[in-house]
Amino acid sequence: MAQVSEDGYLIGVDIGGTKVAAGMVNSAGEIRNQTRTAMVANEAAAGLAAVMSAIDAVSARSKDDPESRGLIRGIGICAPGPLDPHSGVVINPPNLPGWRDFPLAAEVAKAYRLPVRVDNDGNAAALAEALWGAGRGFRNVFCATIGTGIGTGIVFDRRIYHGRTGAAAEGGHMTIDYRGPRCACGKRGCIEALASGPAIARRAAAKIAESGRHSPVLDLAGGKLERVSTEMVGKAFAAGDPLAKEILQETAGFLAAWLGNVVDLLEPDVMIVGGGVAAMLQPLFDEIRNQLPTWSVNSHAQEIPLVMAHYGAEAGIAGGAALCWERPQVGAQGAPL
Repeated sequence: MAQVSEDGYLIGVDIGGTKVAAGMVNSAGEIRNQTRTAMVANEAAAGLAAVMSAIDAVSARSKDDPESRGLIRGIGICAPGPLDPHSGVVINPPNLPGWRDFPLAAEVAKAYRLPVRVDNDGNAAALAEALWGAGRGFRNVFCATIGTGIGTGIVFDRRIYHGRTGAAAEGGHMTIDYRGPRCACGKRGCIEALASGPAIARRAAAKIAESGRHSPVLDLAGGKLERVSTEMVGKAFAAGDPLAKEILQETAGFLAAWLGNVVDLLEPDVMIVGGGVAAMLQPLFDEIRNQLPTWSVNSHAQEIPLVMAHYGAEAGIAGGAALCWERPQVGAQGAPL
């Protein structure tokens, strides 16, 4: 495990379809000197320039901040998949069509003469939680980020489990209902198609339309079903709306069935959930935990903690930095160190 000394820092970079966020991260997982810049999605060179602009901005700010001065030990990048975490090549990301078979790690390493790691956000977030966050002190960690989609990561003994080719831990695309709605991945009944933010909004709109019941959700949407959002469901739930409560309890049931499968397959020491939907569902965590014996043959299922992630919107920055704590890293010539 590559360690970072007390006077050293890592740069964590989080790449999305529209933005690049970056920050300095110390050996305790604390983030300083964050910055954001626009991402250029349809052209490789311009996209790389946006990433390097964010890295340069963070490096420049750190020079003026006495608390974050110190040697930069490496750069870790959360990038959209599919990608190869071993070579640092971004293969074919739908949100970044300009990056096809793009050697991101090698290009950044060549520019900065530093070790560089690249992985997807689910894996990186799981590692950050295992090293510095809600999974600290646990050996085997399962982490899920529930928002627009559902991303997951598996960490065994503070190392990401990648599988044979690097494509493991796509837990958001585990089917829990083979007759369920079709997911964007092409399968039916994936947990992402049932419990992600857009899925919750769709089910709320459908239930309002089918039942004809009045709900504050519709009021928040200005009376237009097509404008119903997950955030509106959450606000109505917090205000005591029965329909919103019904939708979120149904979502909790889907997640309980899914996590029951996770327990039977992995029996992790802790299950961590983050993201906007997870925060909205936090009052139902006990309900999810209480349903686990129904969906798991493991008699110890309820003993596994189900907790909120430590890192919120900064999970990508922390996750990127955490990647530099694993070997092999890509050196300046693009070769594993």
